[in-house]
Amino acid sequence: MARVLSALWWLPRGLVLGLLAFAIFGPIANLVLWAVAEKWYFPHVLPLQYGFSYWAKVFAPRGDALTSLVTSIVVACFVVAVSILLAIPAGYALARLRLPFRSLILLAFLIPQAFPNLTVYVNIARIFYQTGLAGTIPGVVLVHVMHCLVYAVWIATAAFAAIDPELEEAARATGAPPLRAFVDITLPLAMPGLMASAIFVFLESLDEFTGSYFVGAPYVHLMPLQLYTAGAGGNYQIASITALLLLIPSVGFMLVVERALTADVLSRIGR
Repeated sequence: MARVLSALWWLPRGLVLGLLAFAIFGPIANLVLWAVAEKWYFPHVLPLQYGFSYWAKVFAPRGDALTSLVTSIVVACFVVAVSILLAIPAGYALARLRLPFRSLILLAFLIPQAFPNLTVYVNIARIFYQTGLAGTIPGVVLVHVMHCLVYAVWIATAAFAAIDPELEEAARATGAPPLRAFVDITLPLAMPGLMASAIFVFLESLDEFTGSYFVGAPYVHLMPLQLYTAGAGGNYQIASITALLLLIPSVGFMLVVERALTADVLSRIGR
């Protein structure tokens, strides 16, 4: 009887865990199957023929995948550099200085996220066309920075807030100039949080589609645009391979973020 009750107790939990596993890994498994499917059509549950001919098309010299991947990585690196250069002074000021309306300043970085992306990017594209930034890498970088700056500033603020200010004060008390104390003491201690911030920004830039489409297309070729074009055209194999290429760095970097963002840093985000 006890075994029956125990089995009945664990049955709902097993069903919930199974549903969660299916929701998480089911789409990934579908991507993997489409990436190696040569023939697959309704009503067959599994592909009728497997192969890697579509992988060869993606990485063919005439293909645009490698160029788009390199361009996406270059744009993401520029976005990381600009975002971190802005986030370090902003995060330090928000964490250490007694700024008036500090909470409102932090909320201001959420304004681009508060409105539908389509509306925001259509208006930005109109301005960029007038200024000559549309269809250029600098224009795409600026759009991505606007989208990613909230992650950079909020995480940088939490990283600096997690550091005991007495450490920097002790360095200054021994004669170190303010900049030297910041560079030698505060910045190295905040580096894990800043690295996590940089990784978040990199991943957001790598996956950003709407801003890239309205500002960069058709002259700046990025991987999300390739994914959209393949999916809209019914090329599910090409779209799945492109999605997997974008998924690999996302999973790897998220593992790094999980190690870099400690509990004391996470507890200070938004405070």
